[in-house]
Amino acid sequence: MTGTLESVVLLNDRGEPVGQQPKSTVHHFETPLHLAFSLYLFSVDGDLLMTRRALTKVAWPGVWTNSCCGHPMPGETMTHAIERRVFVELGVEIEDVRSVLPDFSYRARDAGGIWENEICPVFSATLHPSAKLRPNPAEVMDHAWSDPAQVVAATAATPFAFSPWAVDQVAQMADLLRPAAADNSERAGLLR
Repeated sequence: MTGTLESVVLLNDRGEPVGQQPKSTVHHFETPLHLAFSLYLFSVDGDLLMTRRALTKVAWPGVWTNSCCGHPMPGETMTHAIERRVFVELGVEIEDVRSVLPDFSYRARDAGGIWENEICPVFSATLHPSAKLRPNPAEVMDHAWSDPAQVVAATAATPFAFSPWAVDQVAQMADLLRPAAADNSERAGLLR
């Protein structure tokens, strides 16, 4: 689906749906509160996929961020929305979608003046070992599999290089992302 065909769910201050609006018209200088999601995708070895947003993105072009972001359409389950967007952005199917930060929300303005204003639950999932990423260049200009502890350190040391939601989310998940054991797969198991 293209951005012009998708709609997002508008929310009131209590997080209750109050309407919908075309995705192509929702992000601007007075962005209304709406529903979104963030996903952190792990390999079976425990590495975390970070993506760099395409330069053509309306908000935060060219910055590093979590594995995938998106908006559920009206009537769509969050799991289906996540699976749909992962396929659109990364060209793969995922397994074991789990809620990590169910109450995450944020409001932030990018350098161009575009506001994000989202209730944005955070999820994790696992990439099947045989899956091969096929990033969509309209969404993702680069990607990297990283040790989660390095992502925690990088977002803390250079927050300007990352989306503000990823910086906040990683900080809130830091204890889960830092090495809980010497083995990466055990650490990733905390989020899977």
